[in-house]
Amino acid sequence: MKLFRILFALFLMVSASAAQALEIKPYTPAALAEAQQADKPYALHFHADWCPVCRAQSKVLEGLKADKALALTVFVVNYDKEKALRKQYGVRTQSTIIVFVGKVEAARLAGESAEPKIRAALATAL
Repeated sequence: MKLFRILFALFLMVSASAAQALEIKPYTPAALAEAQQADKPYALHFHADWCPVCRAQSKVLEGLKADKALALTVFVVNYDKEKALRKQYGVRTQSTIIVFVGKVEAARLAGESAEPKIRAALATAL
């Protein structure tokens, strides 16, 4: 029994240290619906490959992936192809990041690539 308690305590410590950090995934309607239904924090990054600000934002987001304090998923949305989604969220420009908890918008940035501002916006969902 004592061995079981020790192993269980070890498991809890390992689980806590493996907390989710920022995750970046391609947008799919199913993945978005799952995040919304689970009431999880997430962001939509409306990205265009031809956009220099979008590329700068992507670099910042990649740099934030190791930050365990930012335990949310960023869904990368193809700005040029997802016109209905753009309309649904009132996105008028590429390089827009919208942060949500469930279906509630918590923050929005457009054309911003400064790491502190992106970090602060993402943190509003936590």
